[in-house]
Amino acid sequence: MIAQEYDIAVAGGGLAGLCAALAAARLGARTVLIHDRPVLGGNASSETRMHICGASCHDQRENARETGIIEEILLENKHRNPSASYPVFDSILWEKARFQPNLDLKLNCRFRKVKMDGDRISSIEAIGLTNEKVYKIRAKIFIDATGDGSLSALAGAPFVVGGEPKETYVESMAPDTFDKHSMGSSLMFKARDTGKPVPFVKPFWAYSYTEEDLKLRDHNDITSGYWWIELGGGELGIIEDAEEIRDELLKTVFGVWEHIKNKGDHSAENFDLEWVGFLPGKRESRRIMGQYVLTQDDLTSGARFKDAVTYGGWPIDVHNNEGISDTLAPPTTQAWLENIYDIPLRCLIPKDVSNLALAGRIISCSRIAFSSTRVMSTCASVGQAVGTAAALSIKLKKLPKDFGPLEVDILQQRLLYDGCFIPGVKNTDPLDLARGAGVKGSASKEGWMPENVINGISRPTGKDSNGWRDSYENDPWLELSFPEPVTASEFRLTFDSNLTREITISLNKYTLEHQSPQTPPEIVKDYSVTLYLKGKLVSTAKACGNYQRLSVLRLEEKTWFDKAVFRFLEGNGEPVATVFEIRAYE
Repeated sequence: MIAQEYDIAVAGGGLAGLCAALAAARLGARTVLIHDRPVLGGNASSETRMHICGASCHDQRENARETGIIEEILLENKHRNPSASYPVFDSILWEKARFQPNLDLKLNCRFRKVKMDGDRISSIEAIGLTNEKVYKIRAKIFIDATGDGSLSALAGAPFVVGGEPKETYVESMAPDTFDKHSMGSSLMFKARDTGKPVPFVKPFWAYSYTEEDLKLRDHNDITSGYWWIELGGGELGIIEDAEEIRDELLKTVFGVWEHIKNKGDHSAENFDLEWVGFLPGKRESRRIMGQYVLTQDDLTSGARFKDAVTYGGWPIDVHNNEGISDTLAPPTTQAWLENIYDIPLRCLIPKDVSNLALAGRIISCSRIAFSSTRVMSTCASVGQAVGTAAALSIKLKKLPKDFGPLEVDILQQRLLYDGCFIPGVKNTDPLDLARGAGVKGSASKEGWMPENVINGISRPTGKDSNGWRDSYENDPWLELSFPEPVTASEFRLTFDSNLTREITISLNKYTLEHQSPQTPPEIVKDYSVTLYLKGKLVSTAKACGNYQRLSVLRLEEKTWFDKAVFRFLEGNGEPVATVFEIRAYE
């Protein structure tokens, strides 16, 4: 057995676990990420290929897309993978983890035992599925991002499977009595147009479907799989019967495809199956009970919490327990939310296990609230929040469960620094020199004033742009002037990446056609900063080829100056430069 010790151990390498591990490692915590699959990304990986959905609701909610690490990843993918190849996406996720300092990545590695010391996890045991090595991993803080809450369950944290009755949290959408079932899992497929007729011979084991069977399930787009090919969570247990569910889903996928190819007019004569998944995408299993339980009322009221660390906005989306087996009922019941809602830190801290934190779909929610928080972009932003909290916990020598207002403020400000958004929380970082600057620019349009770039909010909110913009034809510039000389070595600029438009990788032709295939054209590509002291030029630096919303420009050395002039030279396609925030640090 190989004994290893870390500050933070993350179990589960879906988007939530990956973002948690990256956030922790970037803050200097010695971190290990343990994942039992050969590729990272969970339901978003090439093994499953589900949409990365979030608060923007497929472009339906303005300026609501999640930022931070999940956006960084998706913009990297846009830059390097314009054809939306899932294997390439796998490699980008692997690269992020494999070459991140302070992060030890263990793929094909599954934890199987938990050793407790009172209410603390002292170590976990894990086995490498390919190298047959056995690891004993000790850490100060453990993060459960397994999706099934497996680490939490083994550690003795309380959990729920199924739906609470109305009376538990006074939820109108909840069942009248306890519902032991959970939403099912889906299996995806991809089809391609071969340009010539291709026959399809139905396997003897595949099911058969008629148009009447599928009348409540849209199957007009025949190029990609359907989320409603969903089973499990009813009579079959979503965890314990996972293999049987997979087999049933395979019978269903091939049966649905046989219907598309051989029955009715679906214009599928030239189409052939290119890929069928063998790893179902799970929606729901255990929910771990924490310091606070998020409920339907929190979502519908657009709740605000003092310890908010991120937000959600996907509709309340409760799927039919029987999935496609129940052809007489719609596959899901949805309720649109008027506003985004906060997710508090307390939902990420489980009861009864002091050094454990939660990331992803297992956070502390009622079943109704969970039906919104479960989507992957929300899960990823939760992961970054909890990874950041865990790393700050190491620095502050205080467990996240004991964070008070001071620690929560430090956590929130760090998340903003790293490009995240928390509704109602502004940049108040005392180390940000730009907050004390005077600002002017080449344009001062109503609603888009230069001083917006230091107002503490880095995206549009409501009717407020919170940004500045000018046409590239005008040689746009912004100037920060300081009453006394300051010294800095780093500038952090937040550009426009169009937070309404999707940037998710997808199998779906419609989804891909409604987004830019490459870097969002709104992002500033090339810009420079020139520093002056008492009217004399003292330093200049230039960034070229930028494709990220949050761009960090570092000087070769700290420089004294009393005026900084930023010039925006070229975009990625749009004719105007838009800036939401400028920060300056020693």
